Amino acid sequence: MEKVGVLLCPPVAFLIILGVLVIFYILVDRFSIKPEKSKGKLSSYACGENMPGFKFQFGYSLFFIFALFFTVMHVAVLVIATLPAKAPEVYFGIFYLIAIFLCVCGLLIYRDNPEDTIIDGDEDD
Repeated sequence: MEKVGVLLCPPVAFLIILGVLVIFYILVDRFSIKPEKSKGKLSSYACGENMPGFKFQFGYSLFFIFALFFTVMHVAVLVIATLPAKAPEVYFGIFYLIAIFLCVCGLLIYRDNPEDTIIDGDEDD
């Protein structure tokens, strides 16, 4: 009965299942149909027209705004949730909520007016 307990240990069970899956993958790969290699499968194509390739440059500026908003909101909730319900601390909480509101308004204003926006034809090359 002790040998069955060793087989049920998570690392041993993982290795056994991994081995079975590797063997299954090799068998399926050996008996599967190999597709023909063609140049057309790698080219850009849309609705019957060949499309020229272009490099997409992803920007993180919008992500950073949302990440900063997420952080500000979570810190604000943490601070407000841990404040005592006494009179002086309640005023601090109200002041803190006003400050957070102004910070979020600043983020929205920045999001609407990014400095790196290129207006039509104003780009200097």
